[in-house]
Amino acid sequence: MNTTTKSLTHRIPARADLDRDQILGLQNELDALRREVIEQRGAQDARHIRLMVRNARNAAIGGRALLMFGWGPFSWIAGVMALALAKILENMEVGHNVMHGQYDWMNDPTLDSQTYDWDIVCAADHWRHSHNVEHHNYTNILGKDHDYGYGMLRLSEQQRWSPGALLQPFWYLLLAINFQWGVAVHDIKIGRFVKGRMPRAEFRERMQPFLRKASRQLFKDYVLFPALAFWQWPRVLLGNLVANLIRNLWTNAIIFCGHFTEHAHTYSRTETANETRGDWYLRQIQGSSNLEGGRWFHLLTGHLSHQIEHHLFPDLPAPRYAEIAPRVRAICQRYGIHYNSGGFWTQYIGVLRRILVHAWPTRPRRLIAASETG
Repeated sequence: MNTTTKSLTHRIPARADLDRDQILGLQNELDALRREVIEQRGAQDARHIRLMVRNARNAAIGGRALLMFGWGPFSWIAGVMALALAKILENMEVGHNVMHGQYDWMNDPTLDSQTYDWDIVCAADHWRHSHNVEHHNYTNILGKDHDYGYGMLRLSEQQRWSPGALLQPFWYLLLAINFQWGVAVHDIKIGRFVKGRMPRAEFRERMQPFLRKASRQLFKDYVLFPALAFWQWPRVLLGNLVANLIRNLWTNAIIFCGHFTEHAHTYSRTETANETRGDWYLRQIQGSSNLEGGRWFHLLTGHLSHQIEHHLFPDLPAPRYAEIAPRVRAICQRYGIHYNSGGFWTQYIGVLRRILVHAWPTRPRRLIAASETG
């Protein structure tokens, strides 16, 4: 292990060493907290999500109107920012949370987790599988959580190093700029096909939903709306491109801050083989990171600024995370579990440092076989 990696390791708080009675106690306390929130959810939560849907829609209408009918740089900038806000709200606070099933109890067909489709190139069914099934069940388990590094980045000394990792700061920049595309191709498992582990017929079948959804999104943003404003179509085309870029950079930063800070732990298949629900809770806490900020900041993150609470209770209405966060922190303190929370820049700098450190070869204490990480 080189000096740089050793310094990173020293910054990571040790995992909590809980006995089986403590694990059961943690499980019971968190289960009780979840039941309490479920019993309380109602009109307040319904008003919130419907308000967010209206806000996202109104921001999109206003932004597109400014881009299509405005003149001069100030109206263009205002249109871009309004459209970017609309896309961020729709993706983070509405789409992500609705597709987690947080509002299924409302029985509103427009907010149904299995039929909602969001304003992004990623096919909804692909995301529901890669995120809801793989990521949330196997959070930070190397070889099973394919969200860990998105198949592009080495973020732990437990992962095998290859010379290509030296370029991962560049790969990360490309991923951040094109984040919706990275999310979109994630469940296609292109790496498996390239390595000969997936039949061509299965690959074609996986590609079809992505191609259909991406085609619709590209047509909407880069053909339809510019054509509707044919007298100044370059202004609209560029505005849509920049709004998507802002959304991509923002969502990437928030998601990476929730998962890949210096204090986030990783796990192997072996040590999670016989997990109880209490063990699962502990892994979610120790593999997640929170961001501190005000109400609007939390809204713009889709409340993923409370990533710890989201990983513990992914199907609870997201605004509830801010309410229960002090209680989750208090539970962690009682059991001696590090509650990883900090400001945006503190956490994001930690993410960038982790990306840089693990770009270099290290002497791993435990290697995850290539068959597990492929």
